[in-house]
Formats: sequence, C-alpha cells, structure tokens
Amino acid sequence: MKRLCRRLAVTVAVLVWLGALVYLLVLSRRRLPELGSGAVRGGGGGAGGGETASNQISDAEWEDMLERFDERGYLNARRWKPGDDPYTLYAFNQRESERIPSNRALRDTRHFRCATIRYDSDLPPTSIIITFHNEARSTLLRTVRSVLNRTPVHLIHEIILVDDFSDDESDCQLLIKLPKVRCVRNPQREGLIRSRVRGADSAKAAVLTFLDSHCEVNKDWLPPLLQRIKQDPTRVVSPVIDIINMDTFAYVAASADLRGGFDWSLHFKWEQLSPEQRARRTDPAQPIKTPIIAGGLFVIDRSWFNHLGKYDTAMDIWGGENFEISFRVWQCGGSLEILPCSRVGHVFRKKHPYVFPEGNANTYIKNTRRTAEVWMDDFSLFYYSARPAARGKSYGDIRGRLELRKKLKCKTFKWYLDNVYPELKVPDDSDSKSGVIKQRQNCLESQRVEGQELPVLTLAPCVGSQGVNAIKQEWVYTHGQQIRQQQHCLSLSTTFPASQVLLLPCNMADGKQRWQKSGTHLEHLVSRFCLDSEMALDGMDSSRMLVISPCELSAYTQRWEVPFS
Repeated sequence: MKRLCRRLAVTVAVLVWLGALVYLLVLSRRRLPELGSGAVRGGGGGAGGGETASNQISDAEWEDMLERFDERGYLNARRWKPGDDPYTLYAFNQRESERIPSNRALRDTRHFRCATIRYDSDLPPTSIIITFHNEARSTLLRTVRSVLNRTPVHLIHEIILVDDFSDDESDCQLLIKLPKVRCVRNPQREGLIRSRVRGADSAKAAVLTFLDSHCEVNKDWLPPLLQRIKQDPTRVVSPVIDIINMDTFAYVAASADLRGGFDWSLHFKWEQLSPEQRARRTDPAQPIKTPIIAGGLFVIDRSWFNHLGKYDTAMDIWGGENFEISFRVWQCGGSLEILPCSRVGHVFRKKHPYVFPEGNANTYIKNTRRTAEVWMDDFSLFYYSARPAARGKSYGDIRGRLELRKKLKCKTFKWYLDNVYPELKVPDDSDSKSGVIKQRQNCLESQRVEGQELPVLTLAPCVGSQGVNAIKQEWVYTHGQQIRQQQHCLSLSTTFPASQVLLLPCNMADGKQRWQKSGTHLEHLVSRFCLDSEMALDGMDSSRMLVISPCELSAYTQRWEVPFS
C-alpha cells in the first residue's frame, strides 16, 4: 500500500512539473509588453505594414514579416547591368551597393564609454521620416532595415517614407510590407524641404527623427538622442555622421571631435574642436554644442518644430535649409548638439544625381539668400561680399518669415556671433585694397568746404603718393562693399538719375552706401546706376560734383581705374 501511494505521489509530481513547464513555454511565446528586446511592436499606422486589429504585432509576426518580404524581387527591378556605368543613375557605385546585404553587420564605432551609459526606460517613441526622390532601391532598403534591426522596438512609432514623386511609385509602396513602414507620395516634385514638412505633418509621435535615404544607423543610435530631447525639448540633436564610401560602401568611423561650421559665403564645413574645447571635454560621451548641423540627420521635438515654424517652405529642392533652421533654433531660444554616443553612416556623394529645375547653383543661392535676408541682419553684407553672384538674384517673398522672427522674439545675429560662433570672425578692412580711384589724369578727392560739416566729393588732378592731398585721394573698398575714406563713405540721399554722390558717415546698415565694380564702371547696388563725372568736368565750380547716371558702356565719364576688384 505504501509503495502504491509513493508511486501515485511521484506520478502527480511529474504531471505538475510537466504542466508548469508547458505553461512557462506558452507564456514565453506570449510575453507581456515591456521595455527591451521583448517589447510588443506597435503598428505603423496609416497605409503601412505591421497592422492588425489591435495595431500591434508579436515578435514572431515581426520576424515573419521580415522573412516574407520579397527582397530579391524588390531589388531586381532596376539592378545594375554589366557594361553600364554603375555611377550614372545615383552618383555612387550601384554595383557595389547591390552586392552588400540589406542587413549587413556594422562595427560599433562609438567610444567604449558609450556602452556603459544607461538611458531612461520611458523615452518617448519617435516618427522616423525618410524623404527620397529616385533613390537606389538597395540603399533605401538598407536604410530602413538598419533602423528596424538596430533600434529598440518600442522607440519606433512609425517609419514614414516620403516619396518625392519618384519615377516608380512602387519604390515606396512595396516597402510598406515591412513592419511599421508607411508611405506618403507627393503628387509633384517638391524637394527635400517641403517633403520633410509633409512627413512631419503626417507624423503621429511627439518626437520627429529625420534621416536621409542612403544611410545606415549604428548600434544604440537612438536612445542618446531621445534622452537629450526628453531632458530639454528645445534641443535639436544630431548623431556623429560616419562615412559610407561612395565607391566601396565601406563603413568608416568619423572623428568624434568635429562640429559644424561655415564661412561667410554660407558654405558648410566640418571643423575640429579647438584645443581649449577638447580640454574642457572631460567625458568623451559629452554632447558637443555646434553652431550648425549638417541638416540630413537630426531629432527634434514635434511641438518645438512646429512652434519654430517648421522649415522655410519657399526654399526649393535642397541646400541652405540647414543654415536657416540652425540660425532659427539658436536665435529663437533653442540649441544644437552633436552626440558622440549616436552614430549613423551616410553615403557622401560628389554630385547630385537629380535635376534642379533652376540649376544647382541658382537654387542654393536663392535658399541661402533667403536665410541671409531673414536671419543675418546687417551681417548679410559679408555674405554678399563672399558670394557676389547672389546680388540681384530673386529670393521670393520673405515677409512671412520676418513676421515669424518678430513673433518668436528671436535674438540678433550679433548675439549668435558673440555667444554661439565667436570663431567666425567679422571681416575688418586691414586686408582691404586701397588706393586712388582714377579717371584719366583726375582722381576722386574729398575736400573740406568752409561752413560745411561734411566733406564734399569732387574730381581733382591726381597728385601721386606725396603731399597732403594724397591722403584725400586714398580710398578703401571694405568687406561691406563701401568706398570709404576714414569715417566717411560714398553715399546717396536719393537714388534718382543725376543724384549727387555725397560723403556721409559710414553706416554698414545703409544700403545706399554699397557699390561694386562692374567692368570699368562703379555700380551703385541699390539704384543700379553708375558713378558719373560728367557734371564734375563741365568747368563750373558751382556744379562740379559726382552723380549717378544710367550705366552706359560707351560713356567715358563712367569709366574708372580702381585698386579693387
């Protein structure tokens, strides 16, 4: 009897153990939502992949969607063909891109210190916005797959692909079979700037992440960015941008001691941190304040993005928008950072594979000129001096952006230079060209007249480099496009034909003091008339003055020899 009871007890224990084991196996297949690798994956929203009745999919369904995606069929549509130039379509090596798997492994390029940092468990999820126009399918797919493979699932609210009127709309539509991906297509070509605004307007998450369509995110790229946004929503943060070689598609680590910079022509450049800045960085994971971001990859709070006025949608296609949004963020109360613990690789090309309707150079000038006119105040003169081709080019209506700046109570560009980018030195006149402004045997001269406070401008026989009058015939052409002698500059009170050219106290904000050399003529930039000596040569002392007249190539009274170009 005792032996029978003992057997029954063993049998019951085995059954209980088996039942518990089955229960645990079932439970592990249906994990509850939690932060980490086992999180339930939210659906894409809209016309996208991964949606079920509850807008959630399990791990198994997620992996199944990735496995069922017909990658070969997607990539075969426009594959490189032997004999074709692999750079023709996309301005990078299409053949090499197609040889690389969409889910290739990448070396972790962060400092080892980054792997020890722990981030908040309740970081806000983000809408990831990727705009493209006729992008290579191999790079577009690799961009999306890298996001899906290397981002904590609960942090991806959706991946929004904005198709900027590509020739083949299936480039985008076929990708909605991937988890969380949805597609928005423009009915006409809009360019990157307006496409990004459309993507942002359709986003559902509280944080926006903008990526280019030919990049690959690296390990744990997103949590550092979201952590800084959570701590201060007025920050705009960017990863360190690693290099994907356009020829070999090798992934190369970029220096973590770089920040964005520029010159007065608004040409973006990467610049090394100064020795003093590096010395202050006691932690290699510490964020780097940057005067400007490259513009292709950054994260911003959606409410802050909308509050600041999104993008300037009157800009066209691409180029200059990073200056506009960078100046606006800093001058209107925010800040820009590069985070060394976030790494994203990007294919840097030597040229654009697509067409600019107005031409690449003209589009860039229009966009940067809008930036200069709205945000740079009087310092825009140095932009025009560094980029003379911008003078006279159309840049559209900026009243709305000026009203936005006034409404937001934004700071001046001088504040920006003093507090954000003091390294950008304001040009002085120490290296300016000086000399006489000559017409045959006569030279421009300033003369003092009894009873008059200001000197008058006249034409007098050239005296060479000796004597008192030599100083009165010496002129400096400044970086602000002024013709100056000591504290007085050539100016006008009116801009009608035959208006007298005066010598007034120099004022960089006064557009009527701006001149440029145009061939053998000196052109007044506001009136578009030329400096003319006709009345100064008529022999009458009472009317011996310099004036402006409509420019005539054949008029010898408008021809000048000047010491500057």
